[in-house]
Amino acid sequence: MLVSVTGGTGFVGAHSVAAVLRAGHRVRLLVRDESTVERALAPLGVDVAAVDVVTGNVLDRFTVDRVVRGADAVLHAASVYSFDSRAHRELARTNVAGTAQVLETARRAGIGRVVYVSSFGALLPGRVLGPDSPVGHPRETYLASKAAAESIAREHQAEGAPVTITYPPALLGPHDPKRGDQVTRLRNTLRGLMPIWPSGGLPIGDIRDTAALHATLLTGGGPSGNRHFGPGRYVSTRQFVATLREATGRPLPAVYLPARAMLPLGALMGLVQRVWPWHIPAEYGAIYTCACAARVEEKAAGRPSRPLAETFADTINWLHTEGLLSAQAAGAAAISERRAA
Repeated sequence: MLVSVTGGTGFVGAHSVAAVLRAGHRVRLLVRDESTVERALAPLGVDVAAVDVVTGNVLDRFTVDRVVRGADAVLHAASVYSFDSRAHRELARTNVAGTAQVLETARRAGIGRVVYVSSFGALLPGRVLGPDSPVGHPRETYLASKAAAESIAREHQAEGAPVTITYPPALLGPHDPKRGDQVTRLRNTLRGLMPIWPSGGLPIGDIRDTAALHATLLTGGGPSGNRHFGPGRYVSTRQFVATLREATGRPLPAVYLPARAMLPLGALMGLVQRVWPWHIPAEYGAIYTCACAARVEEKAAGRPSRPLAETFADTINWLHTEGLLSAQAAGAAAISERRAA
């Protein structure tokens, strides 16, 4: 079968493409820049020459029509994932208008299976989340854009369209071609840039587990229902840092403050970030997510996820191999990597 994918050069998209290809299916990608395809897919063992590539934008109806025409399934993973206040304008365009364009075009083309990649954050500020949770009203720009896109996807579902929605947790793992928010946060912690943490926590999972779920749903062998949470587990910020200490053997001193008390600081940093050229680790969106401390219903968690320690170690090893983290910062994880080699 042929699976058309938007966002195939991002973290979720690239790993999902690799999983679909490993299952023996063909892939067609919609990308803004063809030069990014090899960098995103080659490290995952993908033969880039075997992938059909269409250059364009999810906002262009005619380009999207070319991508979905003749496909058996569509994975809409294109999204701007950032708590950086400088990305606010692009969030609305890509996450909301782009989703509307892709889902409408796929429906008009009669595609029999469409998987839209949402986020557990689209359902915030609920404390316990499940497939029947209402669309949230998060007080943060990125999360609000995902909630708006979620509403669009649910409208299609309500009208009987074959749209399945997935809710990945915060994702870590190796080979993030764009070094997204979660990988950057882990890296900044190991570089000593995040000594202060909010209380609370969030669902965290492994990118490879979510990619496997997408491949299963796209090829017709997935679980029943049309809303699925990606494999993962709730991790408090204290557990997050403790697991990093275990993986690296480093003390990683940290101070924990009430998340809600830190929200004004996060809002202030967001204003500063608009004029400050370098990334500021204290992001309102990350603090807000921890303050919500959302958990996923146990029965909705789906297939088991791999151990958190394994995900962290593989992420750290990849960062070290790519030269994004020194051996000193990677600690025991870098030592174990050298021994394995």
